[in-house]
Amino acid sequence: MFELLGFIHWNVNPEIFHLGPISVRWYGLLFATGFLLGYYIAERMLKSENVDPKWIESLFFYMIIATIIGARLGHVLFYGWDYYSQNPGEIIKVWHGGLASHGGAMGILVALYIHSKVVTKRSMLWSLDRVVVPTALVAAFIRTGNLMNSEIYGIQTKVPWGVIFERNGEIVPKHPTQVYEALAYLLAFGVMMYLYWRTNAKNKPGLLLGSFFIMIFGFRFFVEFIKQNQEAFEAGMTLNMGQWLSIPFVLGGIFLVVRAIKRPEKIYKNKIPNQKK
Repeated sequence: MFELLGFIHWNVNPEIFHLGPISVRWYGLLFATGFLLGYYIAERMLKSENVDPKWIESLFFYMIIATIIGARLGHVLFYGWDYYSQNPGEIIKVWHGGLASHGGAMGILVALYIHSKVVTKRSMLWSLDRVVVPTALVAAFIRTGNLMNSEIYGIQTKVPWGVIFERNGEIVPKHPTQVYEALAYLLAFGVMMYLYWRTNAKNKPGLLLGSFFIMIFGFRFFVEFIKQNQEAFEAGMTLNMGQWLSIPFVLGGIFLVVRAIKRPEKIYKNKIPNQKK
């Protein structure tokens, strides 16, 4: 038997306050805070390279739209197609919950491809290597939002930091996998910041992106072993959907890192594009 008094009882209200029909929730606040901090970090990074300030503003817009649309479609297609195919009107109701990090990553890839072609006129890898640095921090904020929603947690455990998610009617402690992931993403953010500011990684196309994929999705693969299945169809699967979706990212990350190490540095001219002389 579990000694319940030795565990953490979690019953936080996911809603901070509401004014009439408008509800302000912890998840939305953390999501927005993560993006604002990410924007600040990306701005400092790009200013240090003396790029066109307009790139920063447009990049922020592209990232927000891509993350929301990609994460929502990822959830719809990979985790809830049976339901949403019968209720298509629910797809746009993001405020009801349901965002998949793998879908968000795919959305960002598409958006940055467009951004690199339309705005920066530079290699897509140049943009991705810089975007993934603050993205790791944003991911940590999003997982903290999941904790405030009492969602996406793990299986039953005896560890002393096990959490009883009372709001969901749980009576036994579960692994707080949202916390595990948030801490892992914070660590990845620290590593990415070190690589960008203290090494020549930004001049090795694909090195930062590959490192990001290996750390983020590598950890995601292993934490899924102690995470509850998000959908009924995952029951009985050797690897769940999150793990299958993580494998291509990890393999792609290894490929990018190896290729970047073997190739010579590529240093871009340190000046604002199209600057009048």
